[in-house]
Amino acid sequence: MPKKKTLVRKPWTKEDLRQLKAHSKTRTPAVEVAKAMKRTEAAVRQKAKTIGVGLGHRR
Repeated sequence: MPKKKTLVRKPWTKEDLRQLKAHSKTRTPAVEVAKAMKRTEAAVRQKAKTIGVGLGHRR
């Protein structure tokens, strides 16, 4: 049987939250925020939704 991948979760620090809020104000797209923060796009979107800030969707 192949080995299962273990999940490694990186906790969100106060600095991470400040960065996320700053990116929200500048309307940076979620893809770019994820690359800058070295997290997945889904993680960034989920955390933004949890803390109640929008991300740079262009609709």
